[in-house]
Amino acid sequence: MFEDEFSLSNTATVNYKWSLKGSQPMIKCKQNKRERQTAMGSYNYQTGQIVVSFHDKGNYQSFKKHLKKVLYQYRAHSKIILVLDNVRYHHAKLLKKWLLTKPQLELVYLPPYSPNLNPIERAWWYMRKKITHNRFIHSLKERKIAFWKMFSHYLKPNDKLLKICEINY
Repeated sequence: MFEDEFSLSNTATVNYKWSLKGSQPMIKCKQNKRERQTAMGSYNYQTGQIVVSFHDKGNYQSFKKHLKKVLYQYRAHSKIILVLDNVRYHHAKLLKKWLLTKPQLELVYLPPYSPNLNPIERAWWYMRKKITHNRFIHSLKERKIAFWKMFSHYLKPNDKLLKICEINY
């Protein structure tokens, strides 16, 4: 499996957009306060299935909760190898101590500064393209509803996410 985090907020992300020559496209972005949450996802590159959890912030405790969710989801498996980046809390001393009690879970770290080697990054790119880029919403709650409408299909084995996350150099 491959793991990565992303932030989801009520702020519209501006991206390229087609428009008539000489006409600047407008995106409504009025917001009263900025809301943000960290999401963690673990992607099974064999089945296309994804495990996602939302947290108020990314830290050792929230990452441990996410790992517990992955362990529960894959409780029938004897070994889970999770490939992830080098975010500081992925190396927390308390996490390493906790992992000693979970021999079925092995963490493998990507080389520094190599997001292109993590296929789940493509899932986040696809999600942003579909639900955040150039799209105004009033609240984080609305954004999360849009996220789950899209990603609820990927909580089970599927071909769509397999194609989106495919790495073929």
